[in-house]
Order: sequence, then C-alpha cells, then structure tokens
Amino acid sequence: MANQYTLFETAIGTCGIAWRTGDAPVIVSFNLPEATEAETERRIARKATKATEIPLVIEQVIEKSRRHLARELQDFHDVPIDWDQFEPFARRVYELSLDIPVGQTRTYGQLAKQLNEPQAAQAVGQALGSNSIPLIIPCHRILAADGKMGGFSAPGGLLTKEKLLLIEGATTSLFDF
Repeated sequence: MANQYTLFETAIGTCGIAWRTGDAPVIVSFNLPEATEAETERRIARKATKATEIPLVIEQVIEKSRRHLARELQDFHDVPIDWDQFEPFARRVYELSLDIPVGQTRTYGQLAKQLNEPQAAQAVGQALGSNSIPLIIPCHRILAADGKMGGFSAPGGLLTKEKLLLIEGATTSLFDF
C-alpha cells in the first residue's frame, strides 16, 4: 500500500492531503498552506506520490476541510485517520483534541490531567508539535497555561494558529493587552 496526495484550494490557500491507499483509504498527512502552492506540494510530496484518482472518502474530507476553512464549521470525528502511525501517548492526545468543540480551547495542562498524567503538559505539547494532520486533529485548539497561544508547528506558525481559532470563533490573541 502506497501513500498518495493531492492539493486543493481553500479560503486560506492551497492545502495538501495524503492518504494510505487500500480498500479503505486513511489520512496520513494534512498540510496547511505554505507561502506558495509549490512549497505546500514540496512538503506533502515527501510523504506520498501524486494521486491520479482521488477516492470518494478523500473527496469528502477535502470538501469538509474547504467548508471549515470558509467558516462553515465542521466536525472531523468521522474522518478516516491512520491512527496506527502514532505512538500510543500521541494518539491519546490527538483523540482528546478531537473532542474539543469547535470554538473552544484547552491548555496543555488540561489535556495532561484528562490523560491522568498531570505532570505531562510538556509531553502533550511535544505530541501536538508532531501532529501530521493539523486541522483534522485540531492541535490549534490547545493553548499555554496562561491562555496565550503557546506553539504551533504548522506552516505560518502562530499566525496560522490564530487564523484557525478566529475562523472557529475562539477568543484568544497573539497580542498581550
């Protein structure tokens, strides 16, 4: 089974999505827009080959992503994700992230407590920093303990994180007042 990818346009720019082929395709990677379409393609092409056909389930995820980024907020719980690619701790963090409602945020420490590992806030942050499926696994909804943005490893960094939170109607800011 090989990984394939495609690019698609959204309200915030060109995104990329990669999936593992087979009887039931599953998402292995999602790229938010880079500065240029070519940069987005370079990044996702490291993990997959360009698709000649896009399975229906992947088309549905693309459409759901387009709608979400155009402020028609979506629930991504039903998206077929390749959960086996993640280490057990990261998977638990990602599954908790999926349960955070659109427009709401949590802190790294709150997720650590939900995992019954209250001292693991830093490990939660490291797991989120390795998330290969941002937006679908909404790591942008996790903030630092003081309610500030914390980090974001996807293209555009904290500005992209804030943009995603604003699209979802969450109240937070990069700026201290």
